[in-house]
Amino acid sequence: MNTPMPAFRWIMKQTWEHFLFAHWPVPVEAIRSFVPEALDIDTWDGQAWVGILPFRLGGIRLKYMLSLPWMRSFPEINVRTYIRSGGESAIFFLSMDASHPLLVPVAKQWYRLPYHQAKMRFRADGRTIAVQSRRQSVSPTEEAFCATYRPVSAPFAARQGTIEYWLMERYVYYCRCGRSGGLYRGEVHHAPWELQTAEADLSCHVLTRGLGLELGTPALLHYSRGTRALIGPRSKAWNQP
Repeated sequence: MNTPMPAFRWIMKQTWEHFLFAHWPVPVEAIRSFVPEALDIDTWDGQAWVGILPFRLGGIRLKYMLSLPWMRSFPEINVRTYIRSGGESAIFFLSMDASHPLLVPVAKQWYRLPYHQAKMRFRADGRTIAVQSRRQSVSPTEEAFCATYRPVSAPFAARQGTIEYWLMERYVYYCRCGRSGGLYRGEVHHAPWELQTAEADLSCHVLTRGLGLELGTPALLHYSRGTRALIGPRSKAWNQP
């Protein structure tokens, strides 16, 4: 990693690959009940935003340890929105789906992340990425998440003052495992995102049905080849819900 080391004490390295950033504007009141009252929902032009991000996670290594051979690369899908707390811009994770049978229970217990166990397929065929996912808690006949996406522009870095910068350049996250769980805060560190505009075919209603959101065509689609990230310890947030 060619960026300066983080100010926080990192405990884990990860590699994130083949990101799709799919984003929709939504009314603030549509997601207010899913975000702890202690957190302010951040807005762009008066709208809250919801992002769905499929990607492949790998290269997991705890500090001072070799890579964990049993922690192979696996797909993940994050559903998130954007908040402010104590003057800082941050992400709030609404849900997370992953296919690794060991990661999900460990991450829910240790990091208090809102994970769901899922059966997933992830295929990178040249410039085209295909992802399929079905939560194990739902019926086999229920609709699955499906996405096929690819970059369609030259790479660029988001400029300050743009919506791309507002959405993507955030390095603090908050999460709550369960509607009544405590509120937790964590930090990540990586180089600024190298983005490309993207095109995608999405079927994602199953991920937002529990939020009461019926999302249509994404307003914004971006792709990133990925980055290497340093993960800090999570801590209980001082501003409890």
